[in-house]
Amino acid sequence: MFRFATSTWLFALALVPVLVLLFWLTARARASALARFGDHDLVRRLTASVNVSARRVKSVLIMTAVGLIVVALARPQFGSRVETVQARGQDIMIAVDLSQSMLAEDVAPNRLERARLSILRLMRQLDGDRVGLVAFAGDAFVQSPLTVDYSAAGLFLNAMTPDIMPVPGTDLGAAIRVSLDALAEAREARVLILVTDAEDHEEQYDAELQRIRDEGVSVYVVVIGSTEGVPIPVYDDAGNREGFLRDEDGSVVTTRIGEATLTDFARNANATVVRAGAGGTAFADLVDEIAAGDGEALDARQITQFQEQYQIFLGLALLLLLVEMVIPERKKTREAWLGRFE
Repeated sequence: MFRFATSTWLFALALVPVLVLLFWLTARARASALARFGDHDLVRRLTASVNVSARRVKSVLIMTAVGLIVVALARPQFGSRVETVQARGQDIMIAVDLSQSMLAEDVAPNRLERARLSILRLMRQLDGDRVGLVAFAGDAFVQSPLTVDYSAAGLFLNAMTPDIMPVPGTDLGAAIRVSLDALAEAREARVLILVTDAEDHEEQYDAELQRIRDEGVSVYVVVIGSTEGVPIPVYDDAGNREGFLRDEDGSVVTTRIGEATLTDFARNANATVVRAGAGGTAFADLVDEIAAGDGEALDARQITQFQEQYQIFLGLALLLLLVEMVIPERKKTREAWLGRFE
């Protein structure tokens, strides 16, 4: 089977007739200039050493070489072989904290936006892995089921804001439970990523910790925020800041990373903890680790690999250009000079 891998380059073959026209116009201009130069017989005797045939051959070689280079750029392929490819993949469920505290601005631009950017960065490096999203605050639900359509998952991610959560607060237990349920029918290689500021108002996740251990799910916690208390912005329906969240007594509510919860959860779940807002390369290393995971061996499939043959056409083009360079435009016969200066 013969085909071109990048056939759009073939449109550049239109350069060949353009070159033909250019060479023809050049030859006509040269002949016209010589005709105006002086006596016809004198001009003929002065230009007797010019090899007109050689010029034409050189022009043909250049045009042919250009055509061959264009064909090479189109990547001609002929000859094929069938290969069996064993795909591998893992299922990754990402639970995103959408509590009001994720709007705090102790990391720029705020905790939730930093979390969103971190997740998108992870998705860009996945290949063949399925990814899903769970939204959680005081409750949890599946925002996007497991899929290899990372663009669609990104759209669901961009729609995740605290406004979509019916119950305020933070319940890590609910987030883990819903995530594990979504992974129940998944592949053997399963990953749970919790993106949160680790403030847990319920602290009821013992049963979920046991499930994590029993089901062999790898757990990562991406912590967003700082250990210093910061206020939580409040916005109106138009997105304008109205002030800061206050409690029933009118005092400004502050939020900080729940270090105690984080330490307890990480120890009991054997989880890897990464602080995305702390700078450095920790999160980049986490992305590389997850994206490079071997995953589960999936169904093997056969693919046809076509042989690249552009080098044949490129080699011929270079050869023609070398030949064109060594062809002289002047005759080297003695007869060409006889009588020139009589």
